[in-house]
Amino acid sequence: MKGWLVVNGYLQTEKFDEIYRWLESAAKKQNIVLERVTNDWLDATVPIHKKKMSWKEKPEFVLFWDKDVKLAQMLEQEGLRVLNCAKAVEICDDKALTFLKLKNTEIKMPKTFMAPMTFEKEYKNYNFLERIAEDIGYPMIIKENKGSFGAQVYLIKNYYEGLEKIKEIGHCDFIMQEFVESSKGRDVRIYVVGNQVVTAMERHNRNDFRANITNGGTMSPYEPTKAQKEMAIHVCQELELDFAGVDILFGEKEEPVLCEVNSNAHFKNVFDCTGVNVADCIMEYIKKKIQQ
Repeated sequence: MKGWLVVNGYLQTEKFDEIYRWLESAAKKQNIVLERVTNDWLDATVPIHKKKMSWKEKPEFVLFWDKDVKLAQMLEQEGLRVLNCAKAVEICDDKALTFLKLKNTEIKMPKTFMAPMTFEKEYKNYNFLERIAEDIGYPMIIKENKGSFGAQVYLIKNYYEGLEKIKEIGHCDFIMQEFVESSKGRDVRIYVVGNQVVTAMERHNRNDFRANITNGGTMSPYEPTKAQKEMAIHVCQELELDFAGVDILFGEKEEPVLCEVNSNAHFKNVFDCTGVNVADCIMEYIKKKIQQ
């Protein structure tokens, strides 16, 4: 069996390269030849003016470990089997789209508002912030729609902080959410593969409202509750994800509240924490799925 591991050609860091090597090693255990291919090479190889290419060696699947959604769509149009699918990657990479997709389901999320679209470089008025604050109050959370490792998530304590932050990021799409005080500096990362929870960890941060390890948080092995497992699996089913990292907050009564979903969540930390190699789980799942 042969597959492509599609990665971003412009993320050349040891942190990302380590993830790719783990996936390649896991593939080898399953007798899968997994060839690493960069998005910049593919974008310059697959023409968009033809209906389909004549592939000399067509991979049996594409493990899409990037967020270049248009490329994923193009590969699907070429008849390639892409995991995760382009639509799932697109939705997970945009927090507003994630909210919209799950809005009318039973999945509990923080009360969320999307920033209005403007054609200017910055808003001419900020009346929307006042109206939203009347509903969700302060502190509130502002999240840029596209962001990773908690770096584009901000705790806003009052109107003036909100005003300054929106002016700072106004060129970016963002959402505004109620702050789940009961989960301050604490959440659960659940890894789902093939509609099965394979491992989980609880993350803590005493010095930051975000629990991310990148922001100085610590981690510990965690056995999710039945409700947390059901939420994580339900989320993946709704978003048509083959695998994902699902971040869940703790509500006032410890009930699960969805924070966000990662279509290609890093798994080095959870291995260090629990000893479970998510890369092995992903490649075992892909092999079974392709052979069906």
